[in-house]
Amino acid sequence: MSFSLPDLPYAYDALEPFVDTQTMTIHHTKHHQTYVTNVNNVVAKYSDLQGLDLVELNKRIGKGEVPSDVSTALRNNGGGHWNHTFFWKIMTNPSNTSGPGGELKQAIEASFGSVDALKEKFNAAATTRFGSGWAWLVVTPEGKLVVTSTPNQDNPLQAGLVDQAGTPVLGLDVWEHAYYLKYQNRRPEYINAWWSVVNWEQAEENFKAAK
Repeated sequence: MSFSLPDLPYAYDALEPFVDTQTMTIHHTKHHQTYVTNVNNVVAKYSDLQGLDLVELNKRIGKGEVPSDVSTALRNNGGGHWNHTFFWKIMTNPSNTSGPGGELKQAIEASFGSVDALKEKFNAAATTRFGSGWAWLVVTPEGKLVVTSTPNQDNPLQAGLVDQAGTPVLGLDVWEHAYYLKYQNRRPEYINAWWSVVNWEQAEENFKAAK
């Protein structure tokens, strides 16, 4: 299987003013494309990897079920490809976002007390992730809703590598390339702004699929 760069589900300027057009363009066409190119280059050399979809590839990375000589390249680039593909879908035009509803809202309130309490915990995880990485809201294998974070391009699908395995419902990229052109070193400001473009309908779908 050869992976390809997915189209964005919106225009590059659709997330303005919270995520700027230039950042979205570079992030998608340059950074994400690099992960796609690199993971394809690795997978092309190993026939036992070529039939795997992106989710299964990431799960195998976490279990150590990939060739040891390319495990780091797969971890960085297979993770980077999956993470960004997920990330684009979890955002939407600011006018289309109105907060969680349905089963997801009920689960958030049961797990955290309120949506605001979830945001506070998520923001803390994103802010305190040292260096580059991601913050996540995940459904654990036990069915619990928890907040976690991962370094670099690791993700909760990679169960053997991360502190908290699970199926992501929300994910936020806190690599500097995701925000530096607009926010410079003001990561907390970027994190707060991001809630204005969260696609809660997609999050609801993710939550239902993870149960």
